[in-house]
Amino acid sequence: MNATTQGMTIRRGPQALRSALELLSSMRFAIALLTLICIASIIGTVLKQQEPLGNYVNQFGPFWAQLFLSARLNTVYSAWWFLLILAFLVVSTSLCIARNTPKILADLKTAKENIREQSLRSFPHKAEAPLNELPEAAARRIGAGLARAGWKVKLQQREGVPAGQGAGWMVAARKGAANKIGYLSAHSAIVLICLGGLLDGDMIVRGIMWWGGKTPYNGGGMVSEVPARHRLPANNPAFRGNLLVAEGTQSSTAVLNQSNGIVLQDLPFAIELKKFVVEHYSTGMPKLFASEIVLHDLDTGAKTTARVEVNHPVSHRGVEIYQSSFDDGGSTVQLRSVPMDGVSKPFDIEGVVGGVSQLTRGQGNAADKMALEYTSLRVINVENLSGNGAGGTDPRKVDLRASIDARLGAGNKTTNKKELRNVGPSIGYKLRDAAGQAREFHNYMLPMDLGDGVPVFLMGMRETPAEAFRYLRVPADENGTLDGFVRLRAGLADGALREEAVRRYAGKATDASRPELGQQLAASTLRAMALFAGAEAGGGKPTGGLQAVSEFLEVNVPEAERQRAGEVLVRIINGALFELAQITRERAGLKPLEPDAKTQAFMTQAVLALSDVPLYPAPMAFQLKDFKQVQASVFQVARAPGHYIVYLGCGLLILGIFAMLYIRERRVWVWLSRDGGGTQARMALSSNRKTMETDREFARLKQSLLGVQE
Repeated sequence: MNATTQGMTIRRGPQALRSALELLSSMRFAIALLTLICIASIIGTVLKQQEPLGNYVNQFGPFWAQLFLSARLNTVYSAWWFLLILAFLVVSTSLCIARNTPKILADLKTAKENIREQSLRSFPHKAEAPLNELPEAAARRIGAGLARAGWKVKLQQREGVPAGQGAGWMVAARKGAANKIGYLSAHSAIVLICLGGLLDGDMIVRGIMWWGGKTPYNGGGMVSEVPARHRLPANNPAFRGNLLVAEGTQSSTAVLNQSNGIVLQDLPFAIELKKFVVEHYSTGMPKLFASEIVLHDLDTGAKTTARVEVNHPVSHRGVEIYQSSFDDGGSTVQLRSVPMDGVSKPFDIEGVVGGVSQLTRGQGNAADKMALEYTSLRVINVENLSGNGAGGTDPRKVDLRASIDARLGAGNKTTNKKELRNVGPSIGYKLRDAAGQAREFHNYMLPMDLGDGVPVFLMGMRETPAEAFRYLRVPADENGTLDGFVRLRAGLADGALREEAVRRYAGKATDASRPELGQQLAASTLRAMALFAGAEAGGGKPTGGLQAVSEFLEVNVPEAERQRAGEVLVRIINGALFELAQITRERAGLKPLEPDAKTQAFMTQAVLALSDVPLYPAPMAFQLKDFKQVQASVFQVARAPGHYIVYLGCGLLILGIFAMLYIRERRVWVWLSRDGGGTQARMALSSNRKTMETDREFARLKQSLLGVQE
């Protein structure tokens, strides 16, 4: 029996029905459906599923994002067309099985002993030999030998009828019948796996929503305030959703994402998170998620303690609880504002991660209102602070063997050694203006030593989530704080303090006996400081920083003299800023800075930071002062009755493929007819696959049954 690509045919009924049934039950239609499912699965793998709309807009643009949502490509595996393809595949494969099963079962029962003697001459594997025994004795001997070798044997005695068929004995044997069972097993596995996918997919949820009049929810607010028309009952037989539980709290409602909103799934129990445990590798990547939970049965009030880990779910009342991820559970943070404009006053503010604080700058109609959104708190930040790549290569230290070894071997070998270090906590927040536009910021709590001679605070910002953070490096003072830089920034914005710093610098840099030089230097320094502070335009609108100085030189200094003039102005600015730093320290009641290498490194980094501050897109930054972390665990809860069916289907698929690939179906016939005082034997062998093993097996059979040598 050979499987064909033709479908099931019926002789009665309309032509359209017969054509549809033939197409639906044909193998070519099932293969086409499998191809469509494979293409859809590739799309679902490449395109991230169930992401917020904003993520698709940022990555692909508004047009393609809307097209993907319209075609349900963001939820491929629960899309109506994907479920419809699965349903058609189940029906098509079931019809293929129903069409071929009777033929396979009938073929398994017959040994095809009625084959004609002349037909044995047309087989590729054939042999003839005389035997010194009677046909009946030879038939029984050959049949017994084949039976001992594992063949299923049937003997047939022929009396010369019907006409044209000689008298004698036919020995028919068969081996490898499981090959045909493999066909049924593999195709049945496809049906079971698709049925399991339909049961565990979104089909049942959609059916319950349609039958019970449930609709997706698009609003906000507390979960307890969501109306009943957006909730699914606790006895829902199949669902898969997410549940976020903060430490010390409990929840009994899961969220099921839909293409046009969410629906809430009530659970028959509540999950209380006692403690969340996370361990990290040296690279900072999480190594272990674990949640110590207590399950509160809502019907009986019984409490059950359990531990949920990644790849180690907990089952309770038919619901599987998986450790999916972790999040912030509402940590309390205390922030300190860092004035970037030199005018604002520092202040402290306290909030909760996930919350919003309203900020107002100014009074009356001219007040500038912003919203401070606390987005994330990261307690552990492991960064690579090796600093490799600076400078050139010393030829005296080149080791050819080490160079070759660094490029061969394991894929994790690199030529740059990593120095991974936990640099401490960081805070992420957004500043949203009155128009609704938001910028995202990421600031570290502690200063880092990046090899510049002075620790710096990193203050990052980006316009959109698709961009990488750009960091402003602000030097830490001798106490490891931002106070020194804040005082210097405020002094730079104060015109009177700038003039005082310029007078001090000019007095120290010139001879007292030549006051005209001091006046000229003071005038030049005051102009340079005004440019640097952004109080005067260099070539266009006021910008401030070294960029303003560069624009001034391009407009007022010939190109041949710009480099020398630039070096002079930078030296003047550095000297005046040093005097400005001394003045701000005097007014703060601190001792003056010592003119040593440490002070020089601080001032160098401070000049660079002050030059970049005008480009900072906010009047203030926020530094993390203190926090109280509250962690939350994200669970995936699922009731999946179809996974047992899928497991059974996978087992059948393995057995079926193994049977079809590694089991060869063979049939052998030996015709024995009377020839004088002996017997003339004619043997033939057929196999569903032509292999070298078939040739060797036929050679062994010729030798053992007929005594024919190669």
